[in-house]
Amino acid sequence: MTKLLVRWLLLAGALLLVAHLYPGVVVKNFTSALIAALVLGLLNTLLRPLLVLLTLPVTVLSLGLFLFVINALMFWAAASVLDGLAVTGFWAALIGSLIYSLCGMVIDVVIERLFPRG
Repeated sequence: MTKLLVRWLLLAGALLLVAHLYPGVVVKNFTSALIAALVLGLLNTLLRPLLVLLTLPVTVLSLGLFLFVINALMFWAAASVLDGLAVTGFWAALIGSLIYSLCGMVIDVVIERLFPRG
């Protein structure tokens, strides 16, 4: 449970970092970042697998590059549902989702080192 809470807090911080690094993404405050990280996690858990399955032919033809579009759509969808997260357009969502994904990968490595499975 602690591992999940730490990951959630770090992902909220990553959203604030994305907003700091790229002007096309705006996060009002840390509370908004926490809610946005939760919504992004839910969208990626529930909706993303269905979208990946439905767009599998396009994903295969594009050699997997269409997955970036799906990530951007998830980021854009979260921003459209939330008041505390704003994205200026599709390209901002794409760049924001790329930065957020990179931060997420780093966070996953840090979490695995902090909380080993053994």
